Amino acid sequence: MLYFGASGQRLIMTTISAKLQAVIVRIDAAARKFGRNPDEIRLLAVSKTWPATSVREAATAGQKAFGENYVQEGLKKAAELVDLAELGLEWHFIGPLQSNKTRQVAGFFDWVHSVDRLQIAERLAEQRPDGLPSLQVCLQVNVSGEASKSGVAVAEVPFLARQVASLPRLKLRGLMAIPAPVDDFAQQRQAFAQLRETYEQLKGDGLLLDTLSIGMSHDLEAAIAEGATMVRVGSAIFGERNRT
Repeated sequence: MLYFGASGQRLIMTTISAKLQAVIVRIDAAARKFGRNPDEIRLLAVSKTWPATSVREAATAGQKAFGENYVQEGLKKAAELVDLAELGLEWHFIGPLQSNKTRQVAGFFDWVHSVDRLQIAERLAEQRPDGLPSLQVCLQVNVSGEASKSGVAVAEVPFLARQVASLPRLKLRGLMAIPAPVDDFAQQRQAFAQLRETYEQLKGDGLLLDTLSIGMSHDLEAAIAEGATMVRVGSAIFGERNRT
């Protein structure tokens, strides 16, 4: 996309579709570097705080799955994009989920990545409409042990996973985590490895899991090295958010 600056010079602006393609190339390169099949890794475009027009550009460029942190924002955005229904967009709720929001999430979203306690899972199961497919869920795990961060403690994951897997109208797909941000690649891998080990333990115990939702714009390569099957990328596609 071409724009002109104040002094008349030409400025080349990277479009969302171009950034999306660059992320896909990163995923492919990381997968091949670490002996993974790129087709085993899904891209979830984190569209929280970005307008429906940005989602539309990504969707028309081929992206299907979008992640939202805020219930009302996600519902409003989806309503504005109802004309794209034939594209089969998939909506993932990835933010902290309060009890008073579960009915809206259960009634609209396709996935929930942030289940961290049984009460929330039970409400989602009870409130999922019968006419919809099972709600796909991941357990959010607090691998860094941060008091300020959502997520179930690593030691409590097996019990919660068994309970959630037994609920009707839900399908437990796997685990999600947002480790404390670090720049060192080895440290990034270490946090993801802890979650991968827990994930493999659950599968070894007989749970039919297929999703390890880890990795974001700054650490997706480390996540892929440790077995990510879904990476959640926002800023590398849509740009840096305005945090004022």
